[in-house]
Amino acid sequence: MSAKPVVELLGISTKFGQTVVHRDLHLRVDQGQIVGLLGESGSGKTTLLREMLGLWKPSAGSIRLFGFDLNTAGVIEQRAIHRRLGMLFQHGALFSALSVFDNIAFPLRELKCLDEDWIRRLVLLKLDMVEMTPAHSKLMPAELSGGMVKRVALARALALEPELLLLDEPTAGLDPDRSQNFVELLGSLQQALGLTVIMVTHDLNTIAGLASHVAVLADQRIIAFGEREAVMTVDHPFVTGFFSADRHKLL
Repeated sequence: MSAKPVVELLGISTKFGQTVVHRDLHLRVDQGQIVGLLGESGSGKTTLLREMLGLWKPSAGSIRLFGFDLNTAGVIEQRAIHRRLGMLFQHGALFSALSVFDNIAFPLRELKCLDEDWIRRLVLLKLDMVEMTPAHSKLMPAELSGGMVKRVALARALALEPELLLLDEPTAGLDPDRSQNFVELLGSLQQALGLTVIMVTHDLNTIAGLASHVAVLADQRIIAFGEREAVMTVDHPFVTGFFSADRHKLL
C-alpha cells in the first residue's frame, strides 16, 4: 500500500464573485518532492498556496494535508496540521516592529510550552541554518537587505521544524548572485531536513536548481504534472512559451 501523499487537492474550484479561478483542479504531492508551480500571472498560483495554508477556503473540493481533510478537521487537528508546515511569503512578511530575533521567536512563543532560554537557543539555531549570525538577531527588518529578509523569513518558516514548506516566489527581488545563493541554501536544507516543498515561481534558474517536479496551472486547472523533462514536452501554449527561451537550463 502506497504512503499517503503530503498534499492532495481533490476537485478544487475557486470563485471570487463571477470570476472562476480554479475549476475541478487535482494535484498530488508526495513526501520529499520539490514541486515548482508554474502559471501565467493571475492564474491563481498564490491563491492555491493560501488555500493549502488554510487562509482561504475553496468554493468546492477538498484539500488534504498529511491525510487530514482541512474541511472536516477540528480546531485541534488544524493546529497540529499547521505546525507541520511553514510558509515563506513573497516579500518575507516580517513584522516590521519586531527584531529579527522576535520575528523568528514568534511561532515558538505561540506554542506556549517553551521557556525563553529554549526559545533563544532555537532562534540562534535557525539563524545558523540560514547562514546568519547571532549579531543579526538584534537587527530590525528595515536594516536588512533583500536577501537577508528572505533568510530571516525562511528561518521563521522553519522555526517549528515543518515537514512541508510552501514558498511564494522565493527569489523574487534578488539579484542573480543572491538568487543563486538562496536556491542553493533551500536545496541543502531540503536535503538535510527531508522537506516536501511546493513553490510558486516564474524563474527558470530556480526551477532548474531546485525543482524535482513541475506542476503547470493553466485553463483553471493543473494541465501537467511530473518531472521537469516530461513536462517540458507538453503541447500547450503556456508550456511552450515558458520553456522555449532557455530550454537548455533545465536539461
